[in-house]
Amino acid sequence: MAYTIKVFNEQGKEVGEVQLNETIFNDENINPSLMHEFVVMQLANARYNIAKTKTRGEVKASGRKLYRQKGTGNARVGDAASPIRRWGGVAFGPTGKENYHKDMPKKQRRKALFSALTVKVKDNEALVLDAYTSDEIKTKNAVNVLKNLGLNGEKVLLVVPEKNEVIAKSFRNIPGVKVLLANYVNPYDLLTYKKVLFLKDSLQKIEDTFLSK
Repeated sequence: MAYTIKVFNEQGKEVGEVQLNETIFNDENINPSLMHEFVVMQLANARYNIAKTKTRGEVKASGRKLYRQKGTGNARVGDAASPIRRWGGVAFGPTGKENYHKDMPKKQRRKALFSALTVKVKDNEALVLDAYTSDEIKTKNAVNVLKNLGLNGEKVLLVVPEKNEVIAKSFRNIPGVKVLLANYVNPYDLLTYKKVLFLKDSLQKIEDTFLSK
């Protein structure tokens, strides 16, 4: 099934539509398990390994045997650092050396991306902005564009074809809005944000980036 997507101008008026590439935007690409695997991978790779507990050799405690082995009526015991005692070391806690890195084959990563893009278009959660014409870095202008498109108050992922300081600085102070380069678009961000707003040229940039590999 070939998808088309409506194109709007900054005033929120429909000015046309774009025929989407069937290789990327296709119902056959939808694969929830691949999207889930990609999200797990991305979150795991972003994880900071800072959890650390002290073993019985690292806690501050005397190595003295707490009381004699026999004759007290109590269970046998070693020193105060024993993991079974309060304030003792931790037997199997995190060491700070765990490796949480995950990976996916390149073809699977690409399929997960195509799946997420297709889902957004299929669920009518994607729009195309013809162009952002303001040369002035002003959040008010950016807010007005979102209002005109009916996206005010929504979590919006704005996909741009190339670095643009005016767009980046105009939109960065709006809560719930993220500006992302087209060649960095990924399933995690697509699924995190409710709406996706593509600048028109970013669709071609996505094709050039992910279909040429």
